[in-house]
Amino acid sequence: MTEVRPIISCRNLSKIYRMGDQEVRALDGVDLDIHAGEFVAIMGPSGSGKSSLMNLIGALDRPTSGEMWINGRALSEMSRDELADLRNETLGFVFQQFNLLARQDAFQNVRLPLRYARKDVGDIDARAKECLELVGLGTRMDHRPMQLSGGQQQRVAIARALSNRPSILLADEPTGALDTRTTDEIMHLMQDLNRQGITVVVITHENEVAGYASRQIHFRDGRIESDSAQPDLKRAAEPGQAAGGRT
Repeated sequence: MTEVRPIISCRNLSKIYRMGDQEVRALDGVDLDIHAGEFVAIMGPSGSGKSSLMNLIGALDRPTSGEMWINGRALSEMSRDELADLRNETLGFVFQQFNLLARQDAFQNVRLPLRYARKDVGDIDARAKECLELVGLGTRMDHRPMQLSGGQQQRVAIARALSNRPSILLADEPTGALDTRTTDEIMHLMQDLNRQGITVVVITHENEVAGYASRQIHFRDGRIESDSAQPDLKRAAEPGQAAGGRT
């Protein structure tokens, strides 16, 4: 039987930061494979290396040593333009801070990255509306960030991340600024997106958030401490209900 190639692969990955005469080894020889369609939570205390790994997966930084592949392509062999294309076309980013333009409404915030997309995304306006409807904000398109709740602003940020049809969604502490109920809604939405075929990787230090993922990887001191499947994950509603049933 043919072996399925991972969508994300790391081998002997290390990241060292130099602070004066001192070296901080953020990642120390990490080997990791993530396959298409997985929902992975990467966990660990502050300084464990989880955010450094996210930056490398997202092609926002380069490793000190080792190699990383996305869709079978080595990032070390990509030019700056090719890495930019990877971030724009294959990867979608969601952060703890929503990073929305305050003077633009939800529709304009989601539409913005589509204007700079190199690949054909079809009708830009139609795609922006489609993404907002997907996250349950079809009736909030003309609202500016200050007119939306924290959870709604994060939904706009997720819609924006989905606009270029990425195959991988990277979320760094996506619920850190949200209350418990809204956290539940956002994580249910991510489960729904994962069931639609998007590979989801969430960085979190919260067990409650990691409970929505089907696989948990724990980091400590730059190394993988444990990597296990989670059969008893929290379950989202039926497909479509999580995204459309909450505002």
